[in-house]
Amino acid sequence: MSGANLAAGSPGTRRVGQIIRFAFLLILSVSMIYPVLWMITIALEGSGGMFKVPPEWFPHEFHFNNFVNGAKEIDFGRVFLNSLAISVTVTIGQVISSLFIGYGIARIPFPGRKLWFYFFIGSMMLPSIVSLIPVFYVFAKIGLFNTWWPILIPAFFGNPFFIFLCRQFYSAIPYSYDEAAKIDGANHFQIMTRVIVPASIPLVVTMIILSFQGSWNEYLQPLVYLQDQKKWPLSVAVASFSGSYGTTWNHFMAVNLLYMLPLLILFFAAQKYFMQGLGSLNNSGLK
Repeated sequence: MSGANLAAGSPGTRRVGQIIRFAFLLILSVSMIYPVLWMITIALEGSGGMFKVPPEWFPHEFHFNNFVNGAKEIDFGRVFLNSLAISVTVTIGQVISSLFIGYGIARIPFPGRKLWFYFFIGSMMLPSIVSLIPVFYVFAKIGLFNTWWPILIPAFFGNPFFIFLCRQFYSAIPYSYDEAAKIDGANHFQIMTRVIVPASIPLVVTMIILSFQGSWNEYLQPLVYLQDQKKWPLSVAVASFSGSYGTTWNHFMAVNLLYMLPLLILFFAAQKYFMQGLGSLNNSGLK
């Protein structure tokens, strides 16, 4: 081994590399945490505290009533339940339909399945805004404008990205599982529900988290389809704080923290399976 390689593998060099990596990760983490800390500070400030120069990171008085007042301004309980109902329904639709479609493409040999797979992959490259007007026209013509149906119905036709994930994950599962189940008399539905899906729990949890997050943060579709404010989800209701007469920033930040809370709870509750799912997808390889 050459002297350069010895130097590169020496404990001192490795320690310097670890310090550099740690410093780099610290800088990235600060850039992520800083906006959240600033939101918390403003949410606990008084009406004029956020305009102080220099800014205060720790308020002298904590105004927890900002959370109550901000929630009252947008009828938080109602819009929260709206968001929860929409997000749970969309998540169920996307996950179940994607599991079935992914299983069909990955495990059932039929003519044209590669073509269908490429079709789903190609649809991921199409911006959603391109189909917004024609889809809106269809739903308006059949009388579903100002309802939740235009948001809920497409979820039950699969998510192209989730179908891609399912296909890749299922392709890494040995086909001997299917053959053993067929010997016992199982059909494709039983193989999928009793063999493949139980072996894909990390993938399912990953899809649930991504689907719920995407639906919870969805802003454009509810804004386009829902005219009645009583049907608004949180994403649209929170945006209504920015009105013509200014914004109450402490109330706005307080409600934003409440808006973020369900996603944080979901992620930390399922973090173990989420990381396993991402690791499994990475190990399965792209075919």
